[in-house]
Amino acid sequence: ATEFYEWGWGTSFHFADRRQGESFQQSILRHEYFLAGRVNISKGAKILDCGCGIGGPARNIARFTGADIKAVTINQFQVNRGNAISVREHIRDQVELIKADFMELPFEDASFDGVYAIESTCHAPDRTKVYKEILRVLKPGAVFACYEWC
Repeated sequence: ATEFYEWGWGTSFHFADRRQGESFQQSILRHEYFLAGRVNISKGAKILDCGCGIGGPARNIARFTGADIKAVTINQFQVNRGNAISVREHIRDQVELIKADFMELPFEDASFDGVYAIESTCHAPDRTKVYKEILRVLKPGAVFACYEWC
């Protein structure tokens, strides 16, 4: 399904409303930049993307903010594809996709300056568990922001 999603959506597998005169790609970027602002992402911040697909939002947000982003998905094909795109786009030093379950994150407690999820945590079989994990890896006072379609 990944290749079909990429064909249809590009590298950002999420919805975004379109404003008058705005292209599809512009609407996607506006949505991602808005989310980055809600998380207060800044240059050099350590950020986690939970449920990243092939990492389109992570790359766009990293370019926009200068942050360093770890992005997790349970799909090895998506990890390989996303990291290859990051290398091709010369942003691999800022964005790393990792195969991991967001209900058992492989990171130390309080290791991220912010966390976001875009239309992904709704797929968790246990939402309480995923949100506990996100809270665990957030630094005290840091922000988690997400939006879901269901």
